[in-house]
Amino acid sequence: MPRILSSITWLYNQVMDECGHSVYNRVMAGEKNAHRTPVTLTEEQAKRMLDGMNEVIRAGEEMRRLRAEMVKLFADFGWTQDRIAQLTEMSQPAVSKQVTKYRTGEPLPPTTLSLDQYDVPWLEGRLRGLAEEISENHDSARCTRYLHALARGRKHYTPQNVDELRRLVEEDLTAHQAEMPSSYRSAYDEISRGLDIPAKVTTSASASVRRALACQLQRDRLKEDSPSDVDSVVADHAGRGQRGEGHGR
Repeated sequence: MPRILSSITWLYNQVMDECGHSVYNRVMAGEKNAHRTPVTLTEEQAKRMLDGMNEVIRAGEEMRRLRAEMVKLFADFGWTQDRIAQLTEMSQPAVSKQVTKYRTGEPLPPTTLSLDQYDVPWLEGRLRGLAEEISENHDSARCTRYLHALARGRKHYTPQNVDELRRLVEEDLTAHQAEMPSSYRSAYDEISRGLDIPAKVTTSASASVRRALACQLQRDRLKEDSPSDVDSVVADHAGRGQRGEGHGR
């Protein structure tokens, strides 16, 4: 009897073992089919991957061209090649090559750095500078994503895109009016009037250089004006507090 029970137990274990392996193998085969390793990428996958790479490459190429033009501008300012190399993080021979290249042409009139210029690229640069200040100081700024698209080359400075940036900046100015210095609105109004009726001016520098210069100068001007605006707001609130305005009686 014990030998019969032992035989039955052995057969049972064999059957269960075979069934278990069979079920396990079918499950694993199903999982392999569900996550089959592809032989190659699809065109859609390749496009999604390369779109991001190409975007960065395009933006890099545009920035390199802009930097090369800025080298010429700095040389026109009378800066030494060593100083330009340090600022641009270029080698001195590379700077020398760029300077020599530009000096072979006809000398151009000096660049004016006054904000009060009304050609379209200059005004576009001022608008971008204002938008960058808003974006940097307000996390919820609506213009931020559009600025990134312009910076990465996904958007270009077409009249339609500039109008869209104007619209977003105006929305931010309205939404954050209480928190922003009055100089932001003043700058926006002046830029908008200029873009509505642009001056027909011919300039020596390229549009990208004009935008870059105006953007930086506008940002610097806003930073200079902001402290005085903030002080006036604080003083106004303090004066109201002393007079008892805005408090319940």
